[in-house]
Amino acid sequence: MRIAYSAFLLFLLILFQPLATFAAEDHKPLIVASTTQIADFTRQIVGDRIAVKSILAPGADPHTYQPTPDDVQIVLDSDLCIENGLHLEGKSWMATLAKDAQKPLVTATNGISPLTIDDKGKKIADPHAWFSPKNVAVYVRNITRAVISLAPDRKEAFQARSKLFLQQLRVLDQWVREQVSQIPPDRRILVTTHDAFNYFCNEYRFNKDNNFLSIAPVGWSTGAEVGAGMTPERRKMVVDSIRKASAPAIFVETTINPKQIREIAKETGVKIGGELYSDSMGPEDTAGETYIGMMRENVLLIVNALQ
Repeated sequence: MRIAYSAFLLFLLILFQPLATFAAEDHKPLIVASTTQIADFTRQIVGDRIAVKSILAPGADPHTYQPTPDDVQIVLDSDLCIENGLHLEGKSWMATLAKDAQKPLVTATNGISPLTIDDKGKKIADPHAWFSPKNVAVYVRNITRAVISLAPDRKEAFQARSKLFLQQLRVLDQWVREQVSQIPPDRRILVTTHDAFNYFCNEYRFNKDNNFLSIAPVGWSTGAEVGAGMTPERRKMVVDSIRKASAPAIFVETTINPKQIREIAKETGVKIGGELYSDSMGPEDTAGETYIGMMRENVLLIVNALQ
């Protein structure tokens, strides 16, 4: 009887072994990214074999974001976490989530030489490095190394996707330069809601009278906990800059309340050129749902309003 029972258990093990193997193979590792941009970079590299989730939803502001219990659970379920770094995530919320969950964390901006901006008299690194496709290449290389460590058996596929994406970034950079060349140099005045576009202005030569940096009524962070917000002095600086440069248009952003910039547009008599993607990409099924799509739509909007 005992022999028969043992044989029966062996039969069940053999019967269900393929199912167990299938279930194990069907399990996808999970990578959690802090922002929509980093999630997109990661998906370009890993394809469909690894799940990628972004903590931030489209339209959310990383400077002021407060993690939720759902975020804690997502990170607990993850195999790897990736942040932008350079204090983009206000109060380092992504690093805190990863540390509390004892998950490995990669900072995608490692190796980038950041621009510096003034924060109440102190020089700090500008975290919006993705607005230069050349910087995104650094993000991509950092992420590629991280995912190879996570799944070394897929190294060749990761490297192949990474190589293609890097080529696309080079094409994007050249395309942006061609589009921007349609704007006369004296009309390359980019005024936005907050200091998110320093790398873009520096790379593509906007705002020459402001050292090729952003002109904005709100500082690099929209959160009072880490950055300079709207002050009477900053507002006056922006208004004076618009009037002095005769800016053809100014722009609102998808992640920031447009009230202040609209008031400035009304005061200076300048039109609103449109809404730019800045700290977040667009929702699913929109033209700006990927990094390349986001940059493309921003550039077309800027060129149309300023040329």
